Amino acid sequence: MNFKSALVLPVLALGLLAGCDKPTEPKATTPATTAKPATSYLETIKARDKLIIGVFSDKPPFGFVNEQGEYVGFDTDLGKRFAKDLLGDEKKIEFVSVEPASRIPFLQSDKVDLILANMTVTPERSQAVDFTNPNLRVAVQALVADGSSVQKLDDLADKTTIVTTGTTADLWLTKNHPDWKLLKFEKNSESLQALASGRGDAYAQDNLVPFNWAKQNPGYRVLAQKLGDEAPIAPAVKKGNTELRDWVNDELAKLGEEKALLKLYDQYVRKDLPADTDPNLVIVEGGRWKP
Repeated sequence: MNFKSALVLPVLALGLLAGCDKPTEPKATTPATTAKPATSYLETIKARDKLIIGVFSDKPPFGFVNEQGEYVGFDTDLGKRFAKDLLGDEKKIEFVSVEPASRIPFLQSDKVDLILANMTVTPERSQAVDFTNPNLRVAVQALVADGSSVQKLDDLADKTTIVTTGTTADLWLTKNHPDWKLLKFEKNSESLQALASGRGDAYAQDNLVPFNWAKQNPGYRVLAQKLGDEAPIAPAVKKGNTELRDWVNDELAKLGEEKALLKLYDQYVRKDLPADTDPNLVIVEGGRWKP
């Protein structure tokens, strides 16, 4: 989720990401909740004959757009499986590109049925949306250039730390280090480009993003120290939509029996992590969270 200098190729690579910020995508002609009268939310989706899911377009390996303009990644492929099992066809799906700060508003305004965009479960977010059981586990870490003097988190106290607005890193640093200088961007790709161009000293984000970047772009490293505790990542639905939440929970349990998330991990995530990484430290098969 190879170069001539510490900056040149990362910026070139980001050119590809930047091109994905506004992918060609079908426009939702109706809100997620609008369809012919139905007896339940699941029946509403079936009547519409389309599942609408909010995903990232610039956050490999979870949600991104390939060279053919198609949404792919761990989250997006999971969404396709949801559509297949609910509607009988994985193509009966509409992906809506979201940014970290727009995930909750898109649910609240019925623009999407479901968010599959790497959203960490927090008490604050749980007041605004309903999370399903988790499918991933994550910790926040910081990405720096190899030549940086930053060796530990405390070294960032007098530096500039880049974050993407609305992410767990943004919320955690704002709460726990209000005196630190944060440089904020709306998109993951913009944040990475800012680091590559030297506008900040570190980029704090869910750790699979820094690991992906460091693996694809030699010349960067991930600080070992974590910002806060490990936490679950889960799909999210509109507050009060217990029917869809429960359906997703049942689906995750069924997929756990198939080891479906392990297959997605092997396809999209494994290559970005050290060879000896235990997949169970990344994925939560069957929705069974164990801290």
